[in-house]
Amino acid sequence: MKKIAVISAILEEPKLCQKEFNEVVSSFKGIVKGRMGIPFEEEGIAVISITVLGELNDINSLTGKLGNINHVLVKTAISKKEIQG
Repeated sequence: MKKIAVISAILEEPKLCQKEFNEVVSSFKGIVKGRMGIPFEEEGIAVISITVLGELNDINSLTGKLGNINHVLVKTAISKKEIQG
């Protein structure tokens, strides 16, 4: 069963971690349905929201890999509703 989730990430040092962050997200492109990023250039921070539709294991794997990147803080909200397919 699939679920919809929103992964929220704060990149506290975007210049140091953005490349690795983007590589990890790209490796999960099969479940990523949308992405929005807001740079706070003066503050040196970037805020990214990623909407995914996938198996719970894949969502957790993506969240875990993003959370293991230095200077990245991650929180995920996962729907209770299960999606067929």
